[in-house]
Amino acid sequence: MESTTPLTFVLQLLTLSFFCQSLASSSLISSFTFPNEALPTKSGYHSVNPNSSSAIFYTFYEAQNPVSTLSKTPLLIWLQGGPGCSSMLGNFFELGPYRVVDSHRQNVEQLALVRNLGSWNRIFGLLFLDNPIGVGFSIAATSQEIPKDQHAVAKHLFAAISGFIGSDPVFKNRPIYITGESYAGKYVPAIGYHILKKNMKLAVSNQVNLQGVAIGNGLTDPEIQVKTHALNAYFSGLINERQKCELEEVQVKVVELIKKGNWSEATDARGDLLDLLQNMTGLATLYDFTRKVPYETSLVAKLLQLQEVKNALGANESIVFEVCSDTVGSALQEDVMKSVKYMVEFLVKNSKVLLYQGFFDLRDGVVSTEAWVKTMKWEGIGRFLTAERKVWEVNGELAGFVQKWGSLSHAVVLGAGHLVPTDQPFNSQSMIEDWVQDQGIFASEQKNNYDL
Repeated sequence: MESTTPLTFVLQLLTLSFFCQSLASSSLISSFTFPNEALPTKSGYHSVNPNSSSAIFYTFYEAQNPVSTLSKTPLLIWLQGGPGCSSMLGNFFELGPYRVVDSHRQNVEQLALVRNLGSWNRIFGLLFLDNPIGVGFSIAATSQEIPKDQHAVAKHLFAAISGFIGSDPVFKNRPIYITGESYAGKYVPAIGYHILKKNMKLAVSNQVNLQGVAIGNGLTDPEIQVKTHALNAYFSGLINERQKCELEEVQVKVVELIKKGNWSEATDARGDLLDLLQNMTGLATLYDFTRKVPYETSLVAKLLQLQEVKNALGANESIVFEVCSDTVGSALQEDVMKSVKYMVEFLVKNSKVLLYQGFFDLRDGVVSTEAWVKTMKWEGIGRFLTAERKVWEVNGELAGFVQKWGSLSHAVVLGAGHLVPTDQPFNSQSMIEDWVQDQGIFASEQKNNYDL
């Protein structure tokens, strides 16, 4: 039985607004005990290399209220960004069925889990993968095995996904949608592209039933995206014209390095550009320009460093959990500024694609995404660009805007920064459910019975 707590602090900081709503229908867990109801349906490891102990860690949560038989219930796969950040961040801070919070009683920090009413496993199965190996609880037998590009990332992900699907007949034919945010703007297209290419060579009975991919606040085509920071900040009123020109000069240097194929230097230069923007604006975080404090992602590390939690999740006890791995980030240093736009172009022709961004994100936000999308080589891009940008409402309230044509959908989520499910749990839940099910504002266009 869940206890009920009055919502006496609904006007606190935005970072806690949803947690406060959740507290109304959930129990705080003091002196930490992992509650049985928060346990994954399945968790553990899937090997990525038969010749070593390298393996990807996963947690799976079956649909809470499926609307069809489980064999037909869509399966969402979530990949975190970074590069090098754990998908347990998505699990316990964004879109999983329970979120970690600090109840902070009597000036003592006390971790607690609260039910996430905006979880993405309300009607879908939800699989979190710690990718690449070496991230979170995943195991890299040697540092040499850590992927250094998206093709290697996709190869490992395919092994883990195939292993998961093969672990239970109920997963065999379920529609699969791969989702993720930030640097997963590269992971998601990479594994989606790999699956579709692989399916062409496999018997139907052995294919992965990929139906679509969704990318939130993604870094996908860095050369184009890096050129948007100055204008975005300027027209948001965060910098003046002199500062805009200064940023533009740095942007030009980043693009020059990309064009020369100086990948590592380009990655460092982009970091310098973002640091400059941070210093100019004085913001708490570029991930959400409205925040007075950054996202409290350290709570996830504190939770998952507990021995009891490791045991409950079936994770390797010897691993000291980190939200993001510098080792993996370094391994992918030369990959960061390389584009995977061609993979998205292939996916939009052979499946369906959702691109969504939180409105307050200054790193990989709306302007950044629209800049590269309009350069896509896809026969439908002209129709998409002239399609109506519709007002999107959830329960009668403005949630954002959606532009859609054919297999491509673009959603702008108001009231959200880089971590959209954290900031707008209910609206992000509505978005992903309607997109997967082709309903509401994401419904397929009605075909006319006549030609104009």
